Amino acid sequence: MDKLQDSGYATAYGSQALPEVYFTPPHLKHLNKKLKDLEPEVDILKWCLITLPGLFQTTAFGLTGLVTIDMLSKITAGTNQKIDLIFLDTLYHFKETLELVERVRARYPDVNLHVYKPDGVETAEEFERIHGQKLWETSDNLYDYLAKVEPGQRAYAELEVKAVLTGRRRSQGGQRGDLDIIEVDDAGLIKINPLANWSFPKVKEYITKHNVPYNILLDRGYKSVGDWHSTSPVKEGEDERAGRWKGQKKTECGIHNPRSKYAEFLRQQEMKKQEEELKKKLEIIQLFQTEAVQVEAVQADAA
Repeated sequence: MDKLQDSGYATAYGSQALPEVYFTPPHLKHLNKKLKDLEPEVDILKWCLITLPGLFQTTAFGLTGLVTIDMLSKITAGTNQKIDLIFLDTLYHFKETLELVERVRARYPDVNLHVYKPDGVETAEEFERIHGQKLWETSDNLYDYLAKVEPGQRAYAELEVKAVLTGRRRSQGGQRGDLDIIEVDDAGLIKINPLANWSFPKVKEYITKHNVPYNILLDRGYKSVGDWHSTSPVKEGEDERAGRWKGQKKTECGIHNPRSKYAEFLRQQEMKKQEEELKKKLEIIQLFQTEAVQVEAVQADAA
């Protein structure tokens, strides 16, 4: 079946593997047109549960993600159709965020939470021992890759993730201003933004109405919470994500950027490493040659 011409499930009937779902551009456009005016809980999330195998929710426990968790808990109550959560622990989350994780576990005990950290380390101290201090300042692309992109890709591979629910919304601005309900990234991963049309006040209203646990940093002026080293409170009238990477030309943490960006970054890093190794070898050769010339000169003088 030609994926450019048809939409559907790529695996044959009776296969034990999860089917590979794909959408052609016209089909994707049609679905987004139909879904954009529908309600997340009643329509969009139910459609996801019916349509998408290998569905997970990625979350850093921001307000929008918490709303989605609560909605799913109501939709799937009394069923075995639970949506597992994926949390990327960068090792630099606020302690208030980690405390919230435990409160969410207690509130929704039936939800499985998969925590992924940077490869091979468990603490910030271990991370810095390998990669140096303040890597987010010395090489923000490398930091994003090590702390977020690679753990995310590892999670998707190990858990056989085919589609993810995200907490992104258009009102958050930046690259999210023209967000669709359904996206497909450059690796074929389906991303659903069920609350793309909601505003921050509407999200907050749901949190209050349904008594959903939330990050207490919200009460201190933080509207969007990421790593402690790159997050600050926002002022009255500022965009809700204005406190992220303040003073930088950056609006996304890495997991929502094209994967090709990091593939190119890693390629350049490898080339740089090879160039440095070659330079060292040439320096050693040059040193040997210099020493050989000096020895010959001494022997000539002695003769």
